Amino acid sequence: MSYTLYAKFLLIYSILVIAGPAQTIADISTDFGGHSKFRFIYLTYPDNSIFKTPLGADATDGNLGVRLKFSARKNRWDFKTDYQFIAIHSDLLQLESQLPGSALPLNNVINDDRRWWDLTYSFGDENTAFIHRLDRLSVGFTTERTAWRFGRQAISWGNGMLFNPVDVFNPFDPAAVDKEYKTGDDMLYGQLLFANGNDLEGVAIVRRNPLTGDVEKDQSSLAFKYHGFLGMNEYDILAAGHFGDQMIALGGNINLGGAVLRGDLTWTRTDLDEIWSAVCSLSYSWTWGGRNVSGVIEYYYNGFGQGDGRYAPSDLLGNPDLLKRVGRGELFTLARHYAGASATIEITPLFMLIPNFFINLEDPSSLAQLVAQYDWKQNLLLLGALNLPLGADGSEYGGIESGVDGLYYSSGPSVFAQLAWYF
Repeated sequence: MSYTLYAKFLLIYSILVIAGPAQTIADISTDFGGHSKFRFIYLTYPDNSIFKTPLGADATDGNLGVRLKFSARKNRWDFKTDYQFIAIHSDLLQLESQLPGSALPLNNVINDDRRWWDLTYSFGDENTAFIHRLDRLSVGFTTERTAWRFGRQAISWGNGMLFNPVDVFNPFDPAAVDKEYKTGDDMLYGQLLFANGNDLEGVAIVRRNPLTGDVEKDQSSLAFKYHGFLGMNEYDILAAGHFGDQMIALGGNINLGGAVLRGDLTWTRTDLDEIWSAVCSLSYSWTWGGRNVSGVIEYYYNGFGQGDGRYAPSDLLGNPDLLKRVGRGELFTLARHYAGASATIEITPLFMLIPNFFINLEDPSSLAQLVAQYDWKQNLLLLGALNLPLGADGSEYGGIESGVDGLYYSSGPSVFAQLAWYF
């Protein structure tokens, strides 16, 4: 029996265990919910942008996403699944075919090419895509001191607030506006809780080689994280094998009066090098004019980044460790030294303004972002953002060289708008 068939057999068997005989159906508790989100993005391109030839001076991206969530529980067993339907009409879908040979990913339509199970079906044309998928499909078993979960699920580790070098399992882009749900991976997750409140987590993620379709050790991950307390402070110790690399991380947070100092230090050994990365942030909350405000400032050192400030495709090809992580969606930055700042400002209890600022300290270039969140009505949430890239030609946020003389991977101001309905 293949690994995939065996895994699906275990899930089906677990569901039957939860369901049990017909006469015990009343012992099962269930929950159903979900949301629908309509997202619209408007992008602009300057005259020296390589995107202007295929797309024109501007482009639009429309996205309708529906997530249906179902869970069932019986005694110590539980079952969870999330179904996703995504409809996309976007000018950006044609970029990959019209700009071949790019060192950077251009098409971010979700797929299961690397995942153990292929639970995604998609179809469409040049600028339209329809996607059906299961983003969650897992069975869990809990005791007083342990928790086990097998199947498609999501996990987040690390202490970075804006940049997070420890979170290598489908992390969010630091500039992403909607960070409600991470994409799930096929894994076995376990947690052991100690009497003093410390805990040990472990995760084994099985992946396939996207070129061959075969499950391979060098495509998979095995990681353990110990989380402990020292008085009011916390610390993490992580060890992992990830895509054939070895990774060790130390991190935690320290209370400094009303502020919190957080950070992580990571060491990674690849086939080519030994690489250090680090993140350190300081966050604080206060009241201003009777309104709640919270803020964070953060420094990030990306050891995988370019040390010479050269980001042309020919230069990036000389840094395969960086390109691998960008291609896998683990890294979203190309340089080494960054600073970030963010604040959440309560205008009213229902209306929040969130200014964000991401700075490449080496170019220098930056991305200024203003996010607005409004709880319009019960179960209705409005989310909007204005993004403004700043920097000279050839810089990361100003637009890196394309390899075509006089043209850059550059974008102008963009607008994000989303309406979400929860049920």
